[in-house]
Amino acid sequence: QVQLVESGGGLVQAGGSLRLSCTTSGRGFSTYAMAWFRQAPGKEREFVAAYSWSGVNRNYADSVKGRFTISRDNARNTAYLQMNTLEPEDTAVYYCAADPWGLGAPSGVSYNYWGQGTQVTVSS
Repeated sequence: QVQLVESGGGLVQAGGSLRLSCTTSGRGFSTYAMAWFRQAPGKEREFVAAYSWSGVNRNYADSVKGRFTISRDNARNTAYLQMNTLEPEDTAVYYCAADPWGLGAPSGVSYNYWGQGTQVTVSS
C-alpha cells in the first residue's frame, strides 16, 4: 500500500509564498505521476498541478499558472508545490495524489493514491 504524507501548509498573508511537500512510502515513486488538488470549504475538489511519471509533462490549472510550480525529487520520493503570490482564493486543503505510470491528468479519477491533505490559509 502506498502512503502519501503532505506537509508545509500554514497561514500566510496575501502575496506570500509556501512550499508544500508530499513524501511517498515504498519504492516506485519514480514511476508515479504526481499531482496536487485542492478543496475549499463548500466547493468541489479541483485540480491544481500535475507532473507525469516521465517528467516530460507538467500541467497547471489556469488559476495558478505563473504562480505555482510543481516539481519532484525521485531520490527523496517527494513531490513539491511551490506557491508564490498567494491569494485569499487559494485558501483550501491541498491534497497530493499519485498515479502509477500516469501522464499527469487533471482529473482526480486518474489517481490511485491520496494523502490526507494539508491546510493552506491565505489572509487578505
